[in-house]
Amino acid sequence: MRKLIRILLGVLVIVFVFSIGPVRAEEGEQEQELTRDARSAILIEPTTLEVIYEKNADEKLAPASLTKIMTMILVYDALAKGLISKDTVLTASESVRGLEGTKIYLEVGEKMKVEDLLKSVAIGSANDAAIVFAEALGGSVPNFAKMMNKKAQQIGCKNTSFKNPNGLPEEGHYTTARDVAIMAAYLVNNYPDVLNYTKIYEDYVRENTEKRFWLVNTNKLVKFIEGVDGLKTGWTPEAGHCLCATMKKNGMRFIAVVMNCSNNEKRNSEALQLLNYATANYNVVPLFKKNEVIKTYEDVSFYPKYYHIVLTEDVNIVNKKGEPLKEITTEVEIDYDNLSYDNKKVGTFKVYYDGKLLKEVNLAVKEELKRASYFNILCEVLKEIFLVSSIQV
Repeated sequence: MRKLIRILLGVLVIVFVFSIGPVRAEEGEQEQELTRDARSAILIEPTTLEVIYEKNADEKLAPASLTKIMTMILVYDALAKGLISKDTVLTASESVRGLEGTKIYLEVGEKMKVEDLLKSVAIGSANDAAIVFAEALGGSVPNFAKMMNKKAQQIGCKNTSFKNPNGLPEEGHYTTARDVAIMAAYLVNNYPDVLNYTKIYEDYVRENTEKRFWLVNTNKLVKFIEGVDGLKTGWTPEAGHCLCATMKKNGMRFIAVVMNCSNNEKRNSEALQLLNYATANYNVVPLFKKNEVIKTYEDVSFYPKYYHIVLTEDVNIVNKKGEPLKEITTEVEIDYDNLSYDNKKVGTFKVYYDGKLLKEVNLAVKEELKRASYFNILCEVLKEIFLVSSIQV
């Protein structure tokens, strides 16, 4: 009888737990416990840049190797423009001699492919590899730093000043958790290929040589936490322990930045707490997809005469789980007088959520339009005439 009672009580407990569902802290309560150690932190969704949590996110701090996020952006920009390829061979200059911090021990005059240098930065946070990129793409470290700062401003960073490509201490070299998150979002949104490197825990450069070098990812979360596939760590005595981590889970990606933590364990645990909080409490709802057709036109003066106006970006919204979506409205503006012959901006698509502007997306022509020849126009006109005639008959 006692055994039967224990079984019944157990069943009742299980039913009770499942009936009330997951227990959550009151709003704002859990957030306060997420980052006690980090001096500055932020949690965002990258496709919307929606801020879910922040703490001193605009405080200017030394970023250490978080700097290399921007360095990788400029490398990928150069790859996209065809200025370099992953097989391009670059040469280390005198600047790598005696460099401090993590490195792959490049020798002056040593040659290495872009892909191996990129792996060295993304996985091993190699300061010397970052210098090689800076000199190859910018001509010099100071000029590359100017390129970094210009790009930072272009993508929306407001409190960043770079002096070098690797984050070694230098007066006037600083950024904020918010700006790091913006840079990280730009990188993963535009160049997701970088995650194929940042998710690797260990690899090698100089394979099959006497100088074979073992790369071990400084971001330990990629090894131990499912879904974490980047992005960058940093440490100097001035910067403390920093981490920009990204996780993709259940089709959603989030980015967490913690700066000036007291040790590796705290930076890892607090970044992970942020990411887990996001995936447990928020949904990313797709509203409109990139290349979705907004308008279709017919114009015989163009070839092809049927062409489509499409979105150039996805439009998503971050929504707290359990909360209903609010009203979504849109507004389309197309510059009919300046429809381009290529795929550039031809208008804007504004999305409003609960009456407030959520996002403004450029519109483009899907097809590669060309001005139709007089012969093609004549043929189209004759087709229309014959079509009308046949319908009347």
